[in-house]
This record gives sequence, C-alpha cells and structure tokens, in this order.
Amino acid sequence: QVQLVESGGGLVQAGGSLRLSCAAAGRTFSRYTVGWFRQAPGKERKFVATIDWSGLTAYGADSVKGRFTISNDNAKNTVYLQMNSLKPEDTAVYYCAAALGYALRTTLDDYDYWGQGTQVTVSS
Repeated sequence: QVQLVESGGGLVQAGGSLRLSCAAAGRTFSRYTVGWFRQAPGKERKFVATIDWSGLTAYGADSVKGRFTISNDNAKNTVYLQMNSLKPEDTAVYYCAAALGYALRTTLDDYDYWGQGTQVTVSS
C-alpha cells in the first residue's frame, strides 16, 4: 500500500509559479511510476505529467509543455510538479498517483494509488 500526500497548492496570480510536492508515506516510490492529474470544477480528471522512478523518463500533456516540469528526489521519496507561467485555466485540484512498474502512464485507470489532492487557484 502506498499513501500519497500532496502539498504546495494555493492561490497565485496569472503568470506566477507554484511547486507541488507528492510524498510517499509507508513505503518508497521504488519501482513505481508517478503521475500528476488535475480536475477542474465540473470537468473530468485529466492527465498532466508522469515520470518513472529513475527520473530519466518523463512526459507531459501538450497543455503544460514548456510551463510545467515533473521531477523526483529519491532521497526524499518525493515527486514534484514545478508550474510556471500559470494561467487561470490551470485552476483545478491537482492529484498525484502511483502505479507499480516502470512504464509511463497517462490514463487514470492505469494508476493504483491516489492522493487526496491539493487546490491550485490562478487568478486573472
């Protein structure tokens, strides 16, 4: 069982930055792929970015490429989502998720464990 705890959300003006953290409690992220998803009010949860635990391979959705960066810190057992040049349309609850295995995954059903989410609000 992997327990995921997100942090780092908040209110920021358009053009600003936030860094989200996803920490694993109870066990390490070793052998897990980790992803970030987001869900805006009244909309479906959507893929944002994913990274394998080696940190050597990552992939992001087109909507965030060039603005968001996913990374990990093995020593801290934490995955980060650095979000720059934020836009009002980035407003959502952001969730991290973990899936056993090394392959990058972009689909909700591929993930086994989910955090509770952290709210990101971008004002115009």
